[in-house]
Amino acid sequence: MNIVVTGGRGTSGRWIVDRLAGDHAVTCIDQELPGNGGYPDVEYLAMDLTDAGSVFDAFTAIDPDAVVHWAAIPVAGTHAGVDLYRNNTMAAHAVLTAAGRVGARVVQASSDGTYGFFFAEETPLPEHVPVRESHPLRPEDPYGLSKVVTEEIGKTVARRDGVPVASLRPTWIQEPGGYPCREEAYVSDLSAGASNFWSYVDVRDVVDMVVAALDADVDGHEAFNCAGPDNALGEPLVELLRELYGGVPEDCDVEGDASVYSTAKAERLLGWTPDYSWRDAADEAVPAPEV
Repeated sequence: MNIVVTGGRGTSGRWIVDRLAGDHAVTCIDQELPGNGGYPDVEYLAMDLTDAGSVFDAFTAIDPDAVVHWAAIPVAGTHAGVDLYRNNTMAAHAVLTAAGRVGARVVQASSDGTYGFFFAEETPLPEHVPVRESHPLRPEDPYGLSKVVTEEIGKTVARRDGVPVASLRPTWIQEPGGYPCREEAYVSDLSAGASNFWSYVDVRDVVDMVVAALDADVDGHEAFNCAGPDNALGEPLVELLRELYGGVPEDCDVEGDASVYSTAKAERLLGWTPDYSWRDAADEAVPAPEV
């Protein structure tokens, strides 16, 4: 396939480019060109993705079969909330609109921030555990809200242009050998990870889901939770919830050290299941791609 990857030089985007570059024609669009020249078989463009005209011109010239929209100001960024919201939503609108106009299928980065658990003034218990994609989206912060809007843009493009759009909702992404969710400050304080219920996902599992979504026979817009196979504390989830929140939702059906997020939909529609647990990956020596 001829694939455009936006944000392909970012922390997790570089893993996506690294995986796709060997099997597909890849164009990486980011804010700056790589200083080292990047991969020899990847085309690079530097662009402000909020400039809809430039994005459309680029897409009509490239004529991609698929677009992986991974560019965004992350929640950990230093931008003011209004700047983050404006950048993320305008970039998503420009990229997805252009993708729809050229008939390219879309896989985009959403987030579990859409549910509104972390960065809420007071983290609410989920309505059901495990959390399925049908759970209400109730963010209170600009990042989570921007991701809800990007999913709505995806629904619009899918309806109007007839292209499939998959919105992936990764939880806290970890790189092998550098798992902050297993640092002492996190594992020794139950409240430290409570706002996302101690969930995480390995970046390689995220990349696997991107690849699966690019190949899947999916119509319209679909959202998918993207989470690891267990929680980062390795403790029974029900006991953790009861200890910190005083109870569990009435609709609660998990066993052992499960993640709070259900990935059953991704398994059913994409054939994807998470492969990497912190038990092995936290200490793995895997160099990060340099793109």
